[in-house]
Amino acid sequence: MDQIQSVPKELVAARAGHALSTLQTSRHTALVRATHWITALSFLALLLSGIEILISHPRFYWGENGNVLTPALFQLPIPSSRPLVATGYGYVLPDQNGWSRYLHFQAAWFAALAGLVYVTSGFLSGHFRKNLLLHGEDFSWRALGASIASHLRFERPRGTEAWSYNPLQRLSYLFVIFALFPLIIWTGLAMSPAFTSAFPSSVTLLDGRQSARTLHFFVAVALLLFFMVHVGMVFIAGFRVRMRAMITGRTDGSREDA
Repeated sequence: MDQIQSVPKELVAARAGHALSTLQTSRHTALVRATHWITALSFLALLLSGIEILISHPRFYWGENGNVLTPALFQLPIPSSRPLVATGYGYVLPDQNGWSRYLHFQAAWFAALAGLVYVTSGFLSGHFRKNLLLHGEDFSWRALGASIASHLRFERPRGTEAWSYNPLQRLSYLFVIFALFPLIIWTGLAMSPAFTSAFPSSVTLLDGRQSARTLHFFVAVALLLFFMVHVGMVFIAGFRVRMRAMITGRTDGSREDA
């Protein structure tokens, strides 16, 4: 007992600080969190306003022109807010086309600017190269198949896997960021007469304004499916911890499964 020496308070504090730092680790930077929430809110506004715009004319065409007097490529089985659009229903919905178009346009600018900031930062900081590009064993059909099987079984990630991107997530994020997101912007701008008058090739490459509208719809559906799966996986992986990480930027390692 006489040989036991007291531990200096400074050493105890240092060890405590180190222990706390191992439990609380940085997950997302402030810029990533800000662009994430701006994009999420903008997407919800775009979804709501886009549905209202769609209801005004739930018919889709291919080519440059399309109206109620021309054959439709396909038509959604929903009522319209315009009495001249034949839908087979004996009533029309309230016309909300005015405010929905205004909101759609404004929300699109917020989403595009947030996306531009995120992509620029991702390249400059090396985020895409370090966290999203597939490397080594991840770049294989076996790793991708295992990741798909894990998602289909709704398995909850554990340990370090819970805070890293698996091959399926990386491919999904890359596809959304560099394919779907640019395509939704391109097809949206191709429906604007002011934009196409300045850049006519933006619509001619898509085979017309109505073709751009049809493609815009399918890309929006793909983004909606990604959004639904993304939110579902957040719940499976741990809603409180994931939300805390995306709001505060840090995660409590001692409550990883919370």
